[in-house]
Amino acid sequence: MKCIAWFAATLVLVASTALAEDEPKKAFIDGSGEGWVALGEADFKNVNCFEDTWKWKEGVAYCTGKPVGVIRSVKDYTNFELVAEWQHEKFAGNSGIFLWTIEDSLATLKPGGLPQGIEVQVLDLGYAEQYEKSTGKKPDWFTCHGDVFPVGAAKMKPFPPVAPNGSRAFPKKELSKGAGEWNHYYIRAINGEVRLWVNGEEVTGGTGCSPAKGPICLESEGSPVIFKNLKIRELP
Repeated sequence: MKCIAWFAATLVLVASTALAEDEPKKAFIDGSGEGWVALGEADFKNVNCFEDTWKWKEGVAYCTGKPVGVIRSVKDYTNFELVAEWQHEKFAGNSGIFLWTIEDSLATLKPGGLPQGIEVQVLDLGYAEQYEKSTGKKPDWFTCHGDVFPVGAAKMKPFPPVAPNGSRAFPKKELSKGAGEWNHYYIRAINGEVRLWVNGEEVTGGTGCSPAKGPICLESEGSPVIFKNLKIRELP
């Protein structure tokens, strides 16, 4: 009986170890370590939002969502890593992070307009539900889990899976959390290639991005959102 019990316990241990080895490896990069720089109020400037659309407190950015528009980084970036935590304060909130934004598209923006560049979607889980209720259509052309796509004159070849029209890179896994909860993004942008990790796992991206240099923008799009722990590390 002792031998049988020992053998059974060994099988459980081996099976547990195998399962642990099969689990996906996470890359929950928090932006600490050499080369990382925190981004705060002084690193961004208003493009076409109201004066009170964005407020900063102790490095945390609070956005009312109105009007639709963006703030942009003071600097232009080429190759970099970016980490950010974000939280929608209301159901069905919409926002985004623009990479390699086209400068000319920023120059003429008025309140209500958005720039051109590579957008990393920041969308609440309730947005798909609200879209289906209001339109009667299935939300099959977007997801709420970290789509990456070119806007305007920007170009990108999306990694699969892709949206039905072929323009958006859809996430391989659905990892985003809903309104009132914090989500973590790690974005790596190198030589025209973008990769996105959501809450510790790589889910999507694209290559052949054009342009592959420009400012980073934080988007205001109709609903209050908070960004914190914004950090960047420039790469060669």
